[in-house]
Amino acid sequence: MSAPDGGARAPEGAAALAGGATAQQRERATTIFEKGAPGRRAFVAPQLDVPHVDGLIPEQLRRAAPPLLPEASEPEIVRHYVNLSKRNFDLDSGFYPLGSCTMKHNPRLHERVAALAGHARLHPLQDPRRAQGALELMFNLQQALAQIAGLPHVSLQPSAGSHGELAGVLLTRAYHADRGQQRTKVLTPDSAHGTNPATVTMAGYEVVKVGLDAAGGVDVEDLRAKADDSVACLMLTNPSTLGIFDPNIEQIAEIVHGAGATLYYDGANLNAIMGYSRPGDMGFDIVHFNLHKTFTQPHGGGGPGAGPIAVSERIEPYLPRPQVVRREPSAPNGASRLVGGPPTFDLDHERGGPDTKSIGKLRGFQGNYGVFVRTYAYIRSLGAEGLKDVSEVAVLNANYLLARLGERVGDRLPLAFGERCMHEFVLSGAPLKKELGIRTLDLAKRLLDHGMHPPTVYFPLVVDEALLIEPTETETRETLDAFADAIAAIVAEAAEDPEIARNAPYTTPVRRLDEAGAAKRPRVRETISA
Repeated sequence: MSAPDGGARAPEGAAALAGGATAQQRERATTIFEKGAPGRRAFVAPQLDVPHVDGLIPEQLRRAAPPLLPEASEPEIVRHYVNLSKRNFDLDSGFYPLGSCTMKHNPRLHERVAALAGHARLHPLQDPRRAQGALELMFNLQQALAQIAGLPHVSLQPSAGSHGELAGVLLTRAYHADRGQQRTKVLTPDSAHGTNPATVTMAGYEVVKVGLDAAGGVDVEDLRAKADDSVACLMLTNPSTLGIFDPNIEQIAEIVHGAGATLYYDGANLNAIMGYSRPGDMGFDIVHFNLHKTFTQPHGGGGPGAGPIAVSERIEPYLPRPQVVRREPSAPNGASRLVGGPPTFDLDHERGGPDTKSIGKLRGFQGNYGVFVRTYAYIRSLGAEGLKDVSEVAVLNANYLLARLGERVGDRLPLAFGERCMHEFVLSGAPLKKELGIRTLDLAKRLLDHGMHPPTVYFPLVVDEALLIEPTETETRETLDAFADAIAAIVAEAAEDPEIARNAPYTTPVRRLDEAGAAKRPRVRETISA
């Protein structure tokens, strides 16, 4: 737990350390179905003031009995969900340096904008003529993302980063099929996100790994040897999940394009380069954005998110439909120029005509609109220079924290590659395991007792006992110092008694779980008694 001055103090829960249990650990977690009593209500609707008419709902679609729903008062409901939220860690409560997840602060202004009735209550089936404000926002967001990516065309449809990846690989498949080519392989580096090979497999391609060089970048010679006419695409993150910007990116693009393949940019680490570098300028054909990461949408626990894609001219014909488009007013009476009237915005379902090459629709409706609103508010509130500052401070914070940890525990948690980093960095806990007998997992669990969420552990897979740390630009120097102090305290504690870390955490709502058992024997059903 961090002290008010930003330093670290001893974690709370001395009783738990001595074998006791906290109040939350003693409490049995229950579902809302186990609360309340028959007849209890949070709200009672008034009597219907319209006549009852039989047969409006076909008999075969009517329930034989009322649904089994919780019957609880409003205070019970509010307390249940507030207490449930307290059983999880959240960004509003503490530092969340989860590597490659960009857990930055979510500005409350954006929440207020997204909650405006015109946004929050807009029906997805509203006629485009009566949703001009929303469509204009989406069109302007497409334009802004195109500028950030350095690519001319954007689709907002994908619902998450992994969905954007799938869209990108499907676009690649359509591009090659249109040329009569049946390519079978997609290249991914050893440091790729786990979703990359999963996406490749889902799209029906074979995953081919490309090795890394001594500096942690793509091994250019290995790439050159594997980039042949069977390769459809190279999926790459730059900077990589090792926190390293690959200086050979132009050469990499030349090799990939020389083989007739596409170059795909995983946008998970875009927070490091906004305003300084653009994927399109590096030679990428397809980019996906994680709006929920880079552009401050609250995320975690499976959503919500959005993974729009930006593409080059040669990929545009294959984009999903419909596209959000801007239509200029038509010229009256054969006039040679447009006269009067504002532009209108529409959903273009017919782009490409009957011979369209589009991969089709990727989801129902047009995407996660609330995410678009927050993202647009973020971009407009910061502007181009502000986004550049975001990346600058994100890189500065990461290098500051890297230096502080190097001073305190560099011998036990050395940097895996290089001397400096971009927005995140990877430490190796191999010396910690060898010399003190605790694993990266133990260190991560013990951090929870200090009131901080652990970094990503055991990823990337190329680093032994990996600890992937991304502090983001919204954290203060005091927070970064407190984190370094907490890590140093845990390492010093382990030198005296490693069993403390091996049995952590002590103060969380539940103690350490059997994660292997939970994965092999998950309990996914709860029996509800009538």
